[in-house]
Amino acid sequence: MTMLVTGGAGFIGSNFIRHMLAEHPETPIVNLDVLTYAGNPESLRDVADNPNYTFVRGDICDPATVAAVLSHHPIETVVHFAAESHVDRSIANGSTFVRTNVLGTFTLLDYAQKHGVGRFIHVSTDEVYGSTREGSFTETDNLNPSSPYSSSKAGSDLLARSFFITHGLPVIVTRCTNNYGPYQFPEKLIPLFATNLLEGKKVPVYGTGQNIRDWLYVLDHCRAIDFILSHGEPGEVYNIGGGAEKTNLEITAKILELLGKDESMIEYVPDRKGHDFRYSLDFGKLRDLGWKPAYSFDDALAATVAWYAENDWWWRPLKGRSI
Repeated sequence: MTMLVTGGAGFIGSNFIRHMLAEHPETPIVNLDVLTYAGNPESLRDVADNPNYTFVRGDICDPATVAAVLSHHPIETVVHFAAESHVDRSIANGSTFVRTNVLGTFTLLDYAQKHGVGRFIHVSTDEVYGSTREGSFTETDNLNPSSPYSSSKAGSDLLARSFFITHGLPVIVTRCTNNYGPYQFPEKLIPLFATNLLEGKKVPVYGTGQNIRDWLYVLDHCRAIDFILSHGEPGEVYNIGGGAEKTNLEITAKILELLGKDESMIEYVPDRKGHDFRYSLDFGKLRDLGWKPAYSFDDALAATVAWYAENDWWWRPLKGRSI
């Protein structure tokens, strides 16, 4: 049966499609993406001619589009990545985030339920838990989002759970830590800093650079979702972490070292409004099922920076769309 991937022209979605076509070549995939500024068909040009890959340009907020895709293809599984995800943009204009992340998710859930979809993976974020100075969040902790982005994702998480409870739609919610890897739009920290340095520009570090994030290599994230498709239980939430907590300044120093630059390339800028200090997930629930990260942070970061150095054809046309 066919898998519908929403937002498949984005960063995580494109990596996931490539992973699934390689690991499960028997599974047809339909990619539904409206191609916002962060959606790039070039991210999948190497699989565009695969007979098991179909691209549909369309908006998840449009009921007619969603209904048509579910009617025209024998969709058994939905993996829902499509979202507005950049915190800075949500602070500047949150309405797009509410529309896409809340209304779009509702539309998908509604039609998935009407069409009898057998599995629905709703991909969310650690940011819905909010910030913590100590310890790590488990799947049963309260949601305490801080930004319009994370609040809209928390709302979509609750909608997903409501469709499981009310309608019996077999929904699973995943919450991941900060992703990095190839094909990430160059407004996020690692690709922004790498590409800036490759262009001879300084890197903007918020505040003192002491904010902490856990970093998850995108290919490990893809492996985790693939694993959850086979081993996850409907109605459950699964945290996905990389086990690599770093300050923003530590990340900056590693990228500078990889590209042969020094601290003179750092530009400290005013801190982000409402900047959460630390995100941290306990992903023991998923580890107990048999999944764990396969890539070391240092090796994966080096591979990521090398990818941007070797693929400026992909990111240079996108830099003007960054904030």
